[in-house]
Amino acid sequence: MKNILQFQDVTYIYHTAHGELLAAQNLTFRVDEGEFVAIIGPSGCGKTTLLSLAAGLLKPSEGSVESRGSFGYMLQKDELFPWRTIEKNIFLPLEVKRRHSPAQKERALALARKYGLGDFLKSYPAQLSGGMRQRAALIRTLATDPDILLLDEPFSALDYQTRLNVCEDVAAIIRSEKKTALLITHDISEAISLADRVLVLSARPARVAHAHALDFGDIPPLKRREHPAFSGWFETLWRELNP
Repeated sequence: MKNILQFQDVTYIYHTAHGELLAAQNLTFRVDEGEFVAIIGPSGCGKTTLLSLAAGLLKPSEGSVESRGSFGYMLQKDELFPWRTIEKNIFLPLEVKRRHSPAQKERALALARKYGLGDFLKSYPAQLSGGMRQRAALIRTLATDPDILLLDEPFSALDYQTRLNVCEDVAAIIRSEKKTALLITHDISEAISLADRVLVLSARPARVAHAHALDFGDIPPLKRREHPAFSGWFETLWRELNP
């Protein structure tokens, strides 16, 4: 596989009014093209900082971050503008990047129709369920055809049942569109059900303490949760997060 994102010996220091805060130290990992990688770690270990470094929003204090592609960012909440229709929300990144040609807009609409939003394009966010809004947020992220999706706990604002269904939808869309994804989550089960690989971060300063390639193949998220290997992976990751 082609390497699309590489962290090499990355150290990051926050400078605050009270001094320096070492957020990451000697952080090294790679993500290959088409891979779905989940990152878990203790609360406050710097998981979201890692996504900002990946996207180039922050620059490493030491080491390097190299990427070979464009990024799309999906946040914890859908952040759809309530005064814009779903169609207009999906078009927003095209407008921001001045890439709103008829062909590009039609591609975005084709994605929306393909993944079940065709009947809701003229609706407003308040008229949709939480799961449908999150699906719209993913289509909006995909509208500019990014190479790498950065997912910052995108299901955490949903109730448990909706969360399971949306995980299934999002995983199917990402794999169908052959996108590379880097997911930050605090949910061990979510990481196991979605990812090809799971990276476990240490407490701050963050480094990769453990890395695991999962062996579920193309089994979708809900079926993974029923797989005999699921509980074993959960116990392994739980122990590594709680040494």
